[in-house]
Amino acid sequence: MGFIAKSISERIGSSAIVNISIMKLSFLVVFVVGCFLGGCILADCLHWETKTKPPNIVIILADDMGSDDVSYRGSHEFLTPNIDALAYHGKILNRLYAPPLCTPSRATLMTGLYPIHTGTQHFVLSNDEPWGILENHNTMPKIFQANGYSTNLVGKWHLGMGRKEFTPTYQGFDHHYGYWGGFLNYYRKRSQMFDSSKGYDFRRNMDVLCTPKDTYVTDLFTEEAERIILENNGSKPLFLLVAHSAPHTGDFDELMQAPQEEIEKFSYIPDMQRRTYAAMVSKLDESVGRIIHSLDRASMLDNSIVLFYSDNGGPTVGLFNNTGSNWPLRGQKMSPWEGAIRVPGAIWSPLIKSKTSLNNQPIYVGDLLPTLAAAANIELKQKFDGINVWPDLAFNKPGRWPWKYQEREILHMLDDIWNTTSYMKGQYKYIRGTTLQGQYDGVLSRRDPNIYDPRDINYHQTIKSSLASKSLEKYDDRKLTSETINKLRLQAEIHCKAAGTACNALKEECLYNICSDPCEQNNLAKDRTYANVLTKMRQQVEAFRESAVSPKTGGIQPQYGPSWHNCMWNNFLEEPPTEFVKQCDYNSPPCQA
Repeated sequence: MGFIAKSISERIGSSAIVNISIMKLSFLVVFVVGCFLGGCILADCLHWETKTKPPNIVIILADDMGSDDVSYRGSHEFLTPNIDALAYHGKILNRLYAPPLCTPSRATLMTGLYPIHTGTQHFVLSNDEPWGILENHNTMPKIFQANGYSTNLVGKWHLGMGRKEFTPTYQGFDHHYGYWGGFLNYYRKRSQMFDSSKGYDFRRNMDVLCTPKDTYVTDLFTEEAERIILENNGSKPLFLLVAHSAPHTGDFDELMQAPQEEIEKFSYIPDMQRRTYAAMVSKLDESVGRIIHSLDRASMLDNSIVLFYSDNGGPTVGLFNNTGSNWPLRGQKMSPWEGAIRVPGAIWSPLIKSKTSLNNQPIYVGDLLPTLAAAANIELKQKFDGINVWPDLAFNKPGRWPWKYQEREILHMLDDIWNTTSYMKGQYKYIRGTTLQGQYDGVLSRRDPNIYDPRDINYHQTIKSSLASKSLEKYDDRKLTSETINKLRLQAEIHCKAAGTACNALKEECLYNICSDPCEQNNLAKDRTYANVLTKMRQQVEAFRESAVSPKTGGIQPQYGPSWHNCMWNNFLEEPPTEFVKQCDYNSPPCQA
């Protein structure tokens, strides 16, 4: 070891080692050897240890997007060229899992905790509920803010508004531009709960912001994200969460909303609602391209992490249905099945050494906080339900299966009000009970082989000419070829095997090998071979139940609605009621149509 250290000292020059002991050099040799044995190259290890400039982190979050509504999974109905370019130049997160509803999914992103540990395990938070979901929790923006980041939220919050302390700028965000509630009209910026009038809900930080009625909210969010990036210009590490409304439905009287000129691009889609959905996704895809291009213009891409994913699966039918397709997976939003929880996702960064690949490891939205903190070299002292998967994403080669993920455990759903459990460990998934009497338990959408986006004929060129691809290609380890695109697109497609033993989750336990049976068609619970697996999974679910907190969400408080608060959604627990207005509408204050 001393001989090796001496050789290194001769190579780096005597003037540079006056204060470096042989012991320290020996430690360096051990570190280098360890890197080689661990499967990463020397440059990776030294880069990981010595890079001091924190990376910019940009998360682009879709709302209620179906898992089959990104064309990198093989769908031809309408293309998502910028999202696909991000996936092909970066890494496809092929088994990214999220909670099955908006509020629990966002709470998990913010805290790194399962919904049973934030009180969001039952339902979404209605605008008029008097809770702050993040109370008494450390959050992702607070952590990054404390470590010198400029923290910004553009778009949807949906984690509480009753008190100022529940809202974004009191929960770690330096800046918020968007809305506090769960959804809104894409043009009028108002929303209505089941028991309320329409309330205005759009702000810059704490101040109500009136926008022209003809401005489309997806465009507003994109423009704000561009402004934040270009004004930052690398002056301070940037944390930016762009939480889009799209493609969630709008207000009750106008569920599907997109600019007419965008809708006309998809005139080949016969169903008008699905055509409008395609236009909403198209504007979302355009936003992804413009945000990436802005990072490029600001010379920030060379030290950025860009992540895109959907908060949960698409609602094909039922409440707030937007025609989102989760084909060929069972279920949809608000169910225990893969169609609710296996979401489209992709990550890109020059810090990732095996880009242009597909990551098949199960990753949970709760992993993102510890993972991104690790990427930024932020030391975390608290415990999370999520785990740090950054070393695997950044350094492992495609297809490697690190031993620590072989028995990966994810509690997807544990709701004792709906009596529904969805739990995965390793290759097995356990389901007991389901939602809405099984209305969402089947395969709810199909691909129509006769509907093709005309651009699909020149798919590869469409991807390569996208704004995102033109910005990202300069960082490619190797040129993105048509052959590589074809290979990744085929690998990302989900295939079902022949159906086996069926399971009625309302009446019996279901057990699936989710690796070989992603479409949940062959129940193993009745096979005695799996009796031990089933017993262990039941036991672990009970252990989780013992740690669960009481649900906060799922109640409605009409006295806190806009009719008592000047036709606005506001901090209703702090601001005194105003004169009652029976029916607030688009012509009500504070921003008349």
